[in-house]
Amino acid sequence: MAQWSKIEWTDATWNPVTGCAKISPGCKHCYAERMARRLQSMGQERYRNGFSVTLHRDLISQPLKWGAPRQIFVNSMGDLFHKAVPLSFISDVFATINAAHWHNFQVLTKRAERLEQLTPKLNWPDNLWIGVSVESKSELWRIRSLSNIPALIKFVSLEPLIGPIRRLPLKGISWVIVGGESGPGARLMRPEWVRTIRDQCKSHSVPFFFKQWGGFVKSHNGRELDGEIWSQLPMATSNILQRMALTRRR
Repeated sequence: MAQWSKIEWTDATWNPVTGCAKISPGCKHCYAERMARRLQSMGQERYRNGFSVTLHRDLISQPLKWGAPRQIFVNSMGDLFHKAVPLSFISDVFATINAAHWHNFQVLTKRAERLEQLTPKLNWPDNLWIGVSVESKSELWRIRSLSNIPALIKFVSLEPLIGPIRRLPLKGISWVIVGGESGPGARLMRPEWVRTIRDQCKSHSVPFFFKQWGGFVKSHNGRELDGEIWSQLPMATSNILQRMALTRRR
């Protein structure tokens, strides 16, 4: 449930919630659902419910046991703002984030409406980055909801990018991630879609992170864009990197 991650833009994952439900076109070939079914078939107790939303209360305090500072992706195998996750549970997750101040936590959701609705009821710490997933121009409304969130770092994940976005609203956005779909049935992401977003980020001085081209076997296609690796991060990342360097020297 808590482990080092191969996701390019984070260090570790923490999954106090597993499971989700498909709500938009980007969910069609969900990697988390595929992995959950596989773990269920292997007899993993935490995935006894497959991809149905499951709360793991015993994992709420997990990051407090990690001494070295980390970038932590919260719920890589679910969505913290799914309607099946009660406000009390979300508040407990936020309490851990507040207490584990030496980490940075990254929460990504497709449920921007519920995120905005619950915002006044939550205690927002500075070490929590909040982001929304946007797959095409049809989901740009999620960014408008994100703009009302009192988080220090607000980011947008355009993964899987399945259509062109010529005007990406970037006011107040600290970071943009772009990635193609991977695995069985992966849909094509066109280079011009990625370049358009990169150029918008450059013109607005927003850090741009290109995660992958995707494909059935994503490692075959790599993550170079026009001969360059784009791994820009928000400025606030420097704080945790400094803490990590100090920890390694001790």
